[in-house]
Amino acid sequence: MGRAAEMLGTTPGFLRSLDEVKLIEPQRSRGGHRRYSRHQLRIAARVRELVDRGTGLDAACRIVTLEDQLREARELNEKLSPPPEQEYPPLRGV
Repeated sequence: MGRAAEMLGTTPGFLRSLDEVKLIEPQRSRGGHRRYSRHQLRIAARVRELVDRGTGLDAACRIVTLEDQLREARELNEKLSPPPEQEYPPLRGV
């Protein structure tokens, strides 16, 4: 955790707080050390950025959660949308 905190320019306590509110739940090594994925580190960095700008921790976590949900929805929408050449022709007489 110390290395991850150092990479983000924050404290281990900040990362623990994100774990406590269940925003990010890192895997654990056999020795019990937290192991963060790159995605989790990006989330933590975004929360840190919002907190540094004066946003409360709870609000920052909610914002990041909503941003992540929006990104996933956009990706799914793009995946399910037909390519432009397969769009349906306009209906006549409607």
